[in-house]
Amino acid sequence: MIPRRSILFAPSAALLVLANPTRAQGNPSAPIVRLDAALLQAMRMGSQGASFAQRYETVAPAVESTFDLPGILAASVGLGWSGFTPQQQQALLTVFTRYTVASFTSNFDSYNGQQIEILPQEQRQVGPDIVVATQITKANGGAPTRLDYVMRRTPRGWQAVDVLADGTISRVAVQRSDFRSLLAGGSPQPLIASLNEKTASLSGGASPP
Repeated sequence: MIPRRSILFAPSAALLVLANPTRAQGNPSAPIVRLDAALLQAMRMGSQGASFAQRYETVAPAVESTFDLPGILAASVGLGWSGFTPQQQQALLTVFTRYTVASFTSNFDSYNGQQIEILPQEQRQVGPDIVVATQITKANGGAPTRLDYVMRRTPRGWQAVDVLADGTISRVAVQRSDFRSLLAGGSPQPLIASLNEKTASLSGGASPP
């Protein structure tokens, strides 16, 4: 089961594709290769009866290293992020990280012959970022699911700063819309509570490690 909206970020006006992407130093696809391998491993574990916690532990290192989670969270919160204290920012980042890992763990939960492949011919440059295109194909030949990762060079190397469903639907934009009403009062607590509730729902009530 891989519902698109639950793991992905509304069309982004910033996606101005250049005709001739430049070759950036390093390989922006490498983190996605590692992420895809972890997701497939978790899917196979799910089909073998592994618990949510076991699959979460498999997925967590790959998600946390592949994604610039602090940057994604700050972009999703918007201007209000700078108004939070460092303690509030850290508390929100902790629950956001758990929620993000739980989302991948819940959605990539069983294996039925699916394959995840990178589409090098679809790689493109967007300003300073590189978009790495992937697709998930089903064993029964159904329509593939397209996931594109917007990769940016950070102090930790290439990391994903957004995910695009069907090549266009931005997770950051969707999260920004979802978070807006929860942050209207100026406090992060309603968002923290909401993310904790969503994580519990995704995990079936199990507490992530």
